Amino acid sequence: MSGHSKWATTKHKKAVIDAKRGKLFAKLIKNIEVAARTGGADIDGNPTLFDAIQKAKKSSVPNKNIDSAVKRGGGLEAGGVDYETIMYEGYGPNGVAVLIECLTDNRNRAASDVRVAMTRNGGSMADPGSVSYLFNRKGVVVVPKGELSEDDVLGAVLDAGAEEVNDLGESFEVLSEATDLVAVRTALQDAGIDYDSADANFVPTMQVELDEEGARKIFKLIDALEDSDDVQNVFANFDVSDEVMEKVDA
Repeated sequence: MSGHSKWATTKHKKAVIDAKRGKLFAKLIKNIEVAARTGGADIDGNPTLFDAIQKAKKSSVPNKNIDSAVKRGGGLEAGGVDYETIMYEGYGPNGVAVLIECLTDNRNRAASDVRVAMTRNGGSMADPGSVSYLFNRKGVVVVPKGELSEDDVLGAVLDAGAEEVNDLGESFEVLSEATDLVAVRTALQDAGIDYDSADANFVPTMQVELDEEGARKIFKLIDALEDSDDVQNVFANFDVSDEVMEKVDA
């Protein structure tokens, strides 16, 4: 899944420095609030909250915003919102399967936003279950390369349940079962290895190889979906070669 992961990681980095920064911050803050509401505001006893905070810090979200989100979610400060998670399924251009994860306080608005983004960008909605079977829930830890080799990372995480380590260019991606995510992340910390993010994501079991035109279309669709404040994550089963990626970036 290197092409897709590489693209997602690069896009996240770009969002930290460009105009989408506000949107990215809002989504990271929402993640923290929901994690604190679900598992409590104590970071030591809530690994999901720990990872949500780590990701926000790595994306330069100010500490005061992070602290407020933890307090709101944990009920220690007024103003918390009760978000629900909704998954939508659909197909993008070239038959690419798309899973859209929403965190929303308004189900109707979320459904409308997703439907509009899909239909305007060559996508179509699908029935629940008709797309999700093409994905598995996996633990995904992104480790910045620095001076590290693939063997360094593999050596640290192998006994913790890691299944594979992929080279994404500027970073490594460590895949595991979702239930082993915390153990893998902890093994990296114990080995003194820094990491950017640790998430339970939907990883495709098969992929659609895209050419330049197909890649542009799917990127446009994903951008339109992520433009909605209710859309938290978009997972898709496309792969794009480095050559195609260079053409798109140019």
